[in-house]
Amino acid sequence: MAEATATVGITRIGQIAINIHDLDRAIAFYRDKLGLPLLFTAGTLAFFDCGGVRLMLSPPEKPEFDHPGSILYFTVPDISAAHRQMLAAGVHFEDQPHFIARMPAHDLWMTFFRDSEQNFLGLMSEVARPV
Repeated sequence: MAEATATVGITRIGQIAINIHDLDRAIAFYRDKLGLPLLFTAGTLAFFDCGGVRLMLSPPEKPEFDHPGSILYFTVPDISAAHRQMLAAGVHFEDQPHFIARMPAHDLWMTFFRDSEQNFLGLMSEVARPV
């Protein structure tokens, strides 16, 4: 399995497609509420930058593709501050930021929300523990 991956040359995520039904509403959410830079639009598509990974907002090409996508986890340095800022911008959260797991060098915290198209998304933060 490792040989196949090395041969193909996969090293990172280059683009993630997110299903949408209302382009203007989706652009406003990702640009104005999440603060992601809009790279460009092309017809019914919009492209955003998220730390070097391109997000493509696109209506489903076929009926069988019309379903919520994978969960994207956006990394933030301060999950409580990001949660407050997004709440103030009108983002509806499913829960409060909460502890998930104790890792060797940090604690993992998450909280979840939905975008304007009802895709399930998450915020995650690696919180350093006091030494």
